Amino acid sequence: MKTGAQLYTVRAYTQNEKDFAETIERIARMGYTTVQLSAIGKDLRPEWIREICDRAGLAIVLTHSDVNRILYDTENLIKEHDILGCKYIGLGSMPEKYRSPEWLYHFALDFREPARKIADAGKLLMYHNHDFEFRRFAAEGAPDSSEKKQVIAYLADWFSARELGFTLDTFWVQAAGADVCQWIERLKDRIPCVHAKDMEMTKEGAVMAPVMEGNMNFDGILRALADSCCEYLLVEQDVCRRSPFDCLQISYRNLAEAGCR
Repeated sequence: MKTGAQLYTVRAYTQNEKDFAETIERIARMGYTTVQLSAIGKDLRPEWIREICDRAGLAIVLTHSDVNRILYDTENLIKEHDILGCKYIGLGSMPEKYRSPEWLYHFALDFREPARKIADAGKLLMYHNHDFEFRRFAAEGAPDSSEKKQVIAYLADWFSARELGFTLDTFWVQAAGADVCQWIERLKDRIPCVHAKDMEMTKEGAVMAPVMEGNMNFDGILRALADSCCEYLLVEQDVCRRSPFDCLQISYRNLAEAGCR
C-alpha cells in the first residue's frame, strides 16, 4: 500500500504549467511517490503532465475525470489515461440528478456501458463517495426496489467488481455516521484506492484535519486496509486551516511513522 497525494488538496496551485511543476516538485520532496490528478488546470496536456510527474518520480495512479467525458467521450478518455500511465479513472461525485429514489437506478443504466468499455481497456472506473451515499431508501425501477438500502450498497450490487471500484473516503464515511472499518471490510475487494482524511472537532463543529491529527481511529483503519485490496492510500484534505502543503507534509510524516510510505 503506497501513500500518495490527492492534488485536490493543492488545487489552487495546479492551474498552470509553472505552478503545477513547482507543486509536483514540492510533493515529491515530501516523500510521496504517487499522486491523484483532480481539479488541475484544464489546459495542461496529458503528455506534459506525465513528463513532469515522471521527472519527479511520481506515478499517476488515479484521476477525477469530467462526468460528461466518462459518459460520452470514453474512448478518448481511456487514451489519455494510457498516456498518463494511469489505470484508475475516477468519478469525483454522483451528479445531483441521480441522488433521489426516482432517479438513482438511472445511474446504473447510464454508466454501465462506459464502465464496461473502461474495463475492456484494462482499467477500472472508480466511484468516490461523500456522505449522501449513506442515505437509505427504496430505489424506483430497480430490480431490488422493494428493499430499502443505502445508496452505496445499491451501487455495489448493481455493478460488478470489474465494472466499478470505490475510492472510499474515510472522512465522509465518518461524517455520514457510518463505521469506516466496517465499510472497508464490506468493500475490501473493491477499494484499490482510498482517500485518507481525518476529522477534528472545533468550537464550530467537525472539520477536516491532517491524517492522524484528528479523532478518527486511523490505527484501526490502517489495520483494516492491510486486509483489503488497497494499493494506494491517497491523502486528501478538501479544506485546510493552514497551508495545504503543510497539511500534506504532516499527513505524510504521520503515516510514515505508522509504517505507510
